[in-house]
Amino acid sequence: MFIAFRVFFNCRFYYPIFTVLFLDFGLSVAQFSILNAVWAATIVMAEVPSGALADIVGRRRLLVFAAFSMLVEMAILCLAPRGNTALLFIFFLINRVLSGLAEAAASGADEAIAYDALQAKGMADQWGRVLDVQMRLRSAMFILTMTVGAAVYDADLMTRIVSAFGSDYHFTQAQTLRFPLYLTFILALFTLAAVFRLDEICPAPKADGTCEQQFGGSAMDAFKLTLSTGRWIFQTPFVLAVILFGMLFDGILRMVITLASQYYRMVQLPESLYGIIGSVMAVTGMFIPRLALRIAESHSPAFCLWTTAATALAGLWGMVYFWPYTGLVPALVAFSALYMVGFYVSYFVNQQASSSRRATVLSFKGLAYNLSYGLIGMVYAGLLEVKKTGIDAVDISTQTVENIVFRNTFFWFPLSLAAGLVVITAGVLVYRAKSSG
Repeated sequence: MFIAFRVFFNCRFYYPIFTVLFLDFGLSVAQFSILNAVWAATIVMAEVPSGALADIVGRRRLLVFAAFSMLVEMAILCLAPRGNTALLFIFFLINRVLSGLAEAAASGADEAIAYDALQAKGMADQWGRVLDVQMRLRSAMFILTMTVGAAVYDADLMTRIVSAFGSDYHFTQAQTLRFPLYLTFILALFTLAAVFRLDEICPAPKADGTCEQQFGGSAMDAFKLTLSTGRWIFQTPFVLAVILFGMLFDGILRMVITLASQYYRMVQLPESLYGIIGSVMAVTGMFIPRLALRIAESHSPAFCLWTTAATALAGLWGMVYFWPYTGLVPALVAFSALYMVGFYVSYFVNQQASSSRRATVLSFKGLAYNLSYGLIGMVYAGLLEVKKTGIDAVDISTQTVENIVFRNTFFWFPLSLAAGLVVITAGVLVYRAKSSG
């Protein structure tokens, strides 16, 4: 049920047309940016408190809340009115807040309830296999949702499909606009069904059969747990190092993926292939977790780190050259490193965290990831603006200026990753030296 929840909750039919969906509803680019900022801010503010609540009141309750929030947020989009821009913005604003709350509530709680179930059965060593299956199935579902979501959004394609069956019905964009949303609403129902079948299993029962820690407590208990978990992370060098390295990789690689469509355009790939490229990326997610599992089971965490670093740096440095067409290859290499990061961080953190604070620890990880992504985004946006001022754009179009600046600044991604690895590694070595001394 954990795997089912992850697959249905994270794979959504509107992802391949996410930006144009908002704009085709009638929102402006500025409003789209504001809504995304609200979504990110909601996650950051709710991430750690939700993890502590999961450890206090129960993981299943937080997951039920996440599933219900997903159901309501999709219903809002399915019913959002067009024509009145102000009212439409309010609908989408509520959607973004609910989406952020759902993401925060699910983050940590889903892994915690699954890992505890394995631990209760004496099967905690099988967690890597669970992650492997989950990531591969999610990749397969992502391929399906990417392909179908983009297809049903295309009014001309839908018209051609029904005409092949002898119908002369003509679809309009106003009709197909909501098709990916209707399909995602169905996924929300599946998500809720999966959550209701989850059981809260005690990972460490006492001799009389009762649980060592009964769920239940106050907001103050959640606050105390948050503080104590933060101290525990900072006092546990291995966990802190894993989260810091994961934070570095995730922030940079996610930002590069966010800018992927611009990169594809620069390497002369036609826009009609972007959806297929997304599906190809998902295919890599079907075998990378299995490879990562074998490496984690037979090698040290340091080996896992440096193989991930080598993969990410090789891909990012290759992307710097913007090779026409073949530039897709280093991009796929770099993006595959993100699957490795996701697997390793979950694999090692869950091994170290106790059940009583597991969801809170994972929420701290989620908070670190989102802060890293947001900070890198702001720094890179500032860098782009600075570089634009140094270009004489009298006889150059705005799009050309954007392309020049993007190409001239891309090398900062591999450079920042390399510098971050040096700084974090040096900090870990200094800490070890002080501890042993």
